[in-house]
Amino acid sequence: MSEPPYPERTARRVSLMIKLTRLNRVPLIVNADLIEHVEGAADTVVALTNGQKFLVLESAEEIVDKVLEFRRAIMAGAACPMKSAPQSAPQSDGAMLAH
Repeated sequence: MSEPPYPERTARRVSLMIKLTRLNRVPLIVNADLIEHVEGAADTVVALTNGQKFLVLESAEEIVDKVLEFRRAIMAGAACPMKSAPQSAPQSDGAMLAH
């Protein structure tokens, strides 16, 4: 199997998704933004916004935890103006310009 052409992009994409496991133990990588709802009965069903549904081994609670972890990672890496230190006004040298 060959290396992906841009392994750093692939690693970043996968790290921004959540990893689940199908009932047959095959890993499934899902974009958490596409999850519409999760049904937790005997088997856990993950429904996506595009209509796809998957049966997975993880419980609904585990999936919620993974989505929350995903969201925290996004927020920690985001350049949110509310998180940055307030910038002070530019300092002048005291000289005033005459018009």
